[in-house]
Amino acid sequence: MDISELDRFDRAILQELAREGRISITELSRRIGLSKSPTQTRLRRLEEIGAIRGYRALLDPIRLGLDHIAFVEVKMTHTREAALAAFNEAVAKIPEIEQAHLIAGNFDYLLKVRTADMPSYRQVLAEKISTLPHVASTSTYVAMQAVKEETFGNVT
Repeated sequence: MDISELDRFDRAILQELAREGRISITELSRRIGLSKSPTQTRLRRLEEIGAIRGYRALLDPIRLGLDHIAFVEVKMTHTREAALAAFNEAVAKIPEIEQAHLIAGNFDYLLKVRTADMPSYRQVLAEKISTLPHVASTSTYVAMQAVKEETFGNVT
């Protein structure tokens, strides 16, 4: 199922859950304008088809002492499928890497790395990122301020 097959009620459910994942079925049904039973049925269907991957708490990294963000460009020694797969598998095991994207451009991957401070980041870079499979070089860009940082919630 793709986005074109979702009707306005499905989209409304997804929008409300993206804003408030712990909303009760009663409140959700009130907000979208359906009774409780059809809302529950639609919610289960959205979960079953994978439109909703799960529910979790959104943590405040700054309050947790993780306010250093670096973006890292990674150039690979080569980009054969086996090399990319090995890199992807290894990246998934590094908790400080919040996001990793394969890029079409002058470099191969863009990583978002969150640590407590610059010394912590330097250690992650030296001991983890630089030792990832098939890494040729990295370039780091340190974020000075997060201007907009949201989780996905746009279903329009």
